[in-house]
Amino acid sequence: MTTLSTHVLDAAAGAPAAGIEVVLADGAGAELARGVTDADGRARFDTDLPGGHHALTFATATAFHPVVRVDFTVDATEPHHHVALLLSPFAYTTYKGS
Repeated sequence: MTTLSTHVLDAAAGAPAAGIEVVLADGAGAELARGVTDADGRARFDTDLPGGHHALTFATATAFHPVVRVDFTVDATEPHHHVALLLSPFAYTTYKGS
C-alpha cells in the first residue's frame, strides 16, 4: 500500500496554512480523495495509490495563485509519499518530503 501526505506552509506568515482544501487525482484527472489541511497545515490520504502520474490541487485562495496544482509520480514500491507546498503572495515552491 502506498499512501500520501502533504504539508502546506505560508512562507510570508512563517506559519502552517490551515483550512486549505486539497484534492488528490490520478493521472486521468479522476478524483481519488479530498481533504482539508489541519491546524498544522497537514493533510493525509490513506488511499492506496497505484504507481504512475497523480496530482494534488490546492485551493490556496491567494490573490495571484488561487489554485496550485502539483503533478508528481508515485513509485508504488515506496510505502509513503509526502508532497510539501510553500506559499508566498506571488510564488510557490514544492518538494518531495519524507
